Amino acid sequence: MSATSCSADFVLQRAVFHEDAPCSETLGRSLESALSFSEGCVPFNVRFYHSLFCRKPPPGVIMGKGCITATKYFLFLFNLLFFIFGALIMGFGLWILLDNQSFIAVLQESSTSLKVGSYILIGVGSMSMLMGFLGCIGAVYEIRCLLGLYFTCLLLILIAQVTAAVLIYFQRDLLKNEMSSIVNKIIVEYGSENKTTEQAWDYIQRTIHCCGWTGPGNWSENVQIKNSTQFLYACSCRNASLPGVFLKDSGLCEALSPDLPVYTTGCMASVESWLLSNSGVILGICIGVAVIELLGMILSMCLCKSIHQEDYTKVPKY
Repeated sequence: MSATSCSADFVLQRAVFHEDAPCSETLGRSLESALSFSEGCVPFNVRFYHSLFCRKPPPGVIMGKGCITATKYFLFLFNLLFFIFGALIMGFGLWILLDNQSFIAVLQESSTSLKVGSYILIGVGSMSMLMGFLGCIGAVYEIRCLLGLYFTCLLLILIAQVTAAVLIYFQRDLLKNEMSSIVNKIIVEYGSENKTTEQAWDYIQRTIHCCGWTGPGNWSENVQIKNSTQFLYACSCRNASLPGVFLKDSGLCEALSPDLPVYTTGCMASVESWLLSNSGVILGICIGVAVIELLGMILSMCLCKSIHQEDYTKVPKY
């Protein structure tokens, strides 16, 4: 084997491995023709290199790469949805914490558990948004470490959500009794310095067209009404269908006779219906988030495994 042929062989190796020249039959014939002056190793190596590195990949390899690409884009899509659902959960938690014109305001003013629940929702929503962002980055750039961290965090979040759902389901009667106690306390202490709770309860009675929790008789336990010799009633309980001049829609009003112009139905049934209708929306959001979390976990593991296998099949460049 001559020095010329071995030198030409070195040049050919650089062309194949380092220059990333396009693989084609024409290139192979051109290289072999250009180096035909040498004998022995070079023409043989030209044909060998061309047959080894310039052949078309088998159909299975092409299909495998297609599956990896599809998994990557599906994982990106699911993480985008996961980010959106996380934003919805965080928004719901902020609504519970900041709303002052619905029944939520009545509950959160006297219930520490509702405030804690709102903070939990905000935390879970924020974490979900962060994990959705990390999942998108890990899927696009195929970072195995980030995908593994993403899978672990999703598993922990899913376990926490299932635990919270089970606790709420088995303690629903306790929550109902706590809600009744809160409302009765508001009615008894109505007229004190807690204006936020009173305004929220007035808004509920005016909007739902109800009076009291189980009925207008609950207002007889109010401290001011009980100690007064006048016929007092909550102004927000006034029946709008009855004739008369409405002077104000909050505080206590005076009637001329014991026959009070108020609504005769309590707010409990309407409030429970309102809570049930909203809990359906909340439950739907939570189930949607759980499904997306499961799909994200499955896709992240599939992509992580595919990246791991692909690392051993890639030909290194020297």
